[in-house]
Amino acid sequence: LFYSRSSRTLISPLFFAPFFLLLIFHPTMSSSTPTCPSPTTIPLPNGSAMPAVGFGCWKLSSPASIVEAAVAAGWRHFDSACDYGNEEAVGEGLRLGMAKAGVGRDDMFITSKLWNTYHRPEHVEEACRRSLKDLGLDYLDLYLIHFPISLKHVPMSTRYPPEWTHDPDGDNVMVPDDGVTIAETWSAMEALVEKGLVKNIGVANFPAALLLELLKTAKVKPAVNQIELHPHLSQRRLVDFCKAKGIAVTGFSPLGSGSYVELSMDQGRGVGLLKDPAVLSIASKHGKTPAQVLLRWGVQRGNAVIPKTSSAARLAENLDVFGFELEEEDMEALYGLNLNARYNDPGVFCKGMGGDYPIWD
Repeated sequence: LFYSRSSRTLISPLFFAPFFLLLIFHPTMSSSTPTCPSPTTIPLPNGSAMPAVGFGCWKLSSPASIVEAAVAAGWRHFDSACDYGNEEAVGEGLRLGMAKAGVGRDDMFITSKLWNTYHRPEHVEEACRRSLKDLGLDYLDLYLIHFPISLKHVPMSTRYPPEWTHDPDGDNVMVPDDGVTIAETWSAMEALVEKGLVKNIGVANFPAALLLELLKTAKVKPAVNQIELHPHLSQRRLVDFCKAKGIAVTGFSPLGSGSYVELSMDQGRGVGLLKDPAVLSIASKHGKTPAQVLLRWGVQRGNAVIPKTSSAARLAENLDVFGFELEEEDMEALYGLNLNARYNDPGVFCKGMGGDYPIWD
């Protein structure tokens, strides 16, 4: 018996039995029941929502047809860039796909990126408008500074996209532009928001030190930091830092080294994670593919992921990552694969073009 001081009566333990049963059996209160809590969208500071799984448009074969098929398969977030050299084709795929699927522009989330040669304030709007024209859009949902690396301007009439080296037909080396700061570039990015050309602005490939400097002068806080993220490069401290500052994180190359094989940038690992015994074991346990496990690991961390594929057969698979939950031991096993292996590192690949940009050192 229990004594109730408020009513000054004795209460039988049987009185509490229904509440104990509720705790044990109610599906939303039992700790043993998977709840798959990862949101399907990531909130951004201006109140908009970014789909947690996006379609990466880098190195696509037949970009127009695969993007059209992706829209039909339910993809609503597309990640593009001037430097990918395919925004016209991506735009055509979006136009055809949206028309056939009956999808409106407000249902889509489209990202593009400012290339390194357009960092001077007088070139930022021109670059943004060119991406809008090629994509066939009136506005972007997100526009990112692609790298914290400023290069000498190349007029669009000379070459577009400009790529990394200033004169590919000449000495074929990178030429830096040391006369512009990230703060100046960011101020021009903020002006794009004011003009209604973009809804959100952010950065890519920014370490914490550069974010701290940017936040000192930014009037509009970066909405997103897009960085390389996969179990071989978990970047836990940077992800935690971004979240503490209210900056959402998007992980590119979420499947690891596979995208870099043809570029000889995979560090000899081939498809790597997709054949890792730990990933295969977790995939078998949940009845999922290795790719789904890797993507689920990313979104379950609270990040967005942007896998790419040129295979129509993979479209539904890569989008289907919200119907299961990785257990804590699964997450930790994947964290345990961390090698600090960065496959997209300008501190490495720029050396062959006469540049020295160890932004992650």
